[in-house]
Amino acid sequence: MKKLKSILSNRNTVTFIGIILIALVLYAFYKWNVNNLTSPVRMPYANQTINPRTKITSDMISYVDIPSSAVKGNVVTNVNDIVNKYTNVNTVIPAGSLIYKSQIVRQEELPDSFLIDIEDGYVPYNFDVDIKSTYGNSIYPGNYVDVYFKGIQDGKLMVGRLLENVKVLAVKDSGGRHVFEYSDSERTPSQIIFAVTPEIHLLLRKAEYINGVKIILVPNNTSLKLEDSEEEVAITVKSETIKNYIEERSVYVDETTVEDTVE
Repeated sequence: MKKLKSILSNRNTVTFIGIILIALVLYAFYKWNVNNLTSPVRMPYANQTINPRTKITSDMISYVDIPSSAVKGNVVTNVNDIVNKYTNVNTVIPAGSLIYKSQIVRQEELPDSFLIDIEDGYVPYNFDVDIKSTYGNSIYPGNYVDVYFKGIQDGKLMVGRLLENVKVLAVKDSGGRHVFEYSDSERTPSQIIFAVTPEIHLLLRKAEYINGVKIILVPNNTSLKLEDSEEEVAITVKSETIKNYIEERSVYVDETTVEDTVE
């Protein structure tokens, strides 16, 4: 004990021990820092070219081990932050590339993301509206509407329901902005967009150009019935009489392509 006190009372000895301890701490920190910079990190990357507006699935992602010092910027390290996201509208992720936060967005962040939800075999249809025809701006995306028809036949007024259960996909103002998205400015509805089959799309387009004809949207309560369900309702043509009225006042257009006619 006396010997230890004697050693510790010697200033030169204490200084030497202190230098040794500092050197050991610095060496340990250096080794930790080197190991931290060079230790491999498992990183997700695109194993194929991913185009804009594409939903990223797990089969599009592979993994590579790279030094942690190479992980810089806003690169995404967690695959759970990538899968089921979408590539941005101005982004192509090349095959073999790491994925960066600026390249991916949630579906709802995509401009006109509703177009992604259109089922195969359907096409979008835009319908001109105003405050009055939307019942005081009361038709929202996700609502269902019926399409009514007004025309004149043999000098008599004809009004009836042409389509039933048409789901509204978007409501936009005259500048193409979504009416119901968060905004400090008040937006007036100018167009309602929904999806229909090509046959119904053509039928509605024909009706638009017939003199004296008017198409009217009427909300129904289908969306309320489906509030707790993910079920989709099929669009139904309710009146063959109105359909025939439209078809009789338009000319059939042969859509046979040139290639089909060449033997």
